[in-house]
Amino acid sequence: MTQIADHAFFLSLSAAARTAIDRALAAGLSVETKDPTGFDPVTEADRAAERAMRGLIERQFPDHGIWGEEYGMTRGDAAIRWSLDPVDGTRALLCGLASWAVLVGLLDGGEHVAGMIDLPAIDERLIAVDGRTLRNGAPVAASGCRTIAEARWSTTDPYLFDGAEAEAVARVRAAAKVARYGLDAMAYARVATGDLDLVIENKLQPHDIDALVAVVRGAGGHFGDWEGGADFTHGRVIAAATEALYIEAVALLAK
Repeated sequence: MTQIADHAFFLSLSAAARTAIDRALAAGLSVETKDPTGFDPVTEADRAAERAMRGLIERQFPDHGIWGEEYGMTRGDAAIRWSLDPVDGTRALLCGLASWAVLVGLLDGGEHVAGMIDLPAIDERLIAVDGRTLRNGAPVAASGCRTIAEARWSTTDPYLFDGAEAEAVARVRAAAKVARYGLDAMAYARVATGDLDLVIENKLQPHDIDALVAVVRGAGGHFGDWEGGADFTHGRVIAAATEALYIEAVALLAK
């Protein structure tokens, strides 16, 4: 049987990425954009962190696939695949905000079996292995919130929703108890730690999603798509403290 990574290996990935990012920050970041018609920032911190994590995975698990935001796919036909977003929230990093994260997901046969949301700016690591999420080594749990009326809801940017999606999300905002914006992957970490109850987002790429699924589920939360299933190919996701809250969110979005 192919070996699956343990908690200690995720810690080594975190350490390697943090060291690479610290060095890039100390050298001074120059920003490029991957979108010639807009602004999709990338820095040497992104690239260096991915190179560092790729190197560790290649040495420890040479038969595993790797898909990274900055360097693409290696061994795409492998049953076990790592998904890397070396700096999720590069805009937050450039603005001196603490919400940027190192995201690592591990998939086996397409199933999200492990993941890490690493928040270096606040020295916090959430690692999900064997169906349980730990924050800096201690178990965490979602809040248990079951209704949107009592929910603390978040999305990174409400202006990313257009047309019918914008109208659907406006219904959630009107129904929720609290709304917070601009948290990037930190919002999903806060669902896992019980401090937020609901996150709804769209236009996400696989590297944005793959780390989050296991972390939220390992804390007892529910992670699904907007249609009530688990098809993330369209980039529309919901992270909820409970399945009951998730079901209510799906129904409200579909009205």
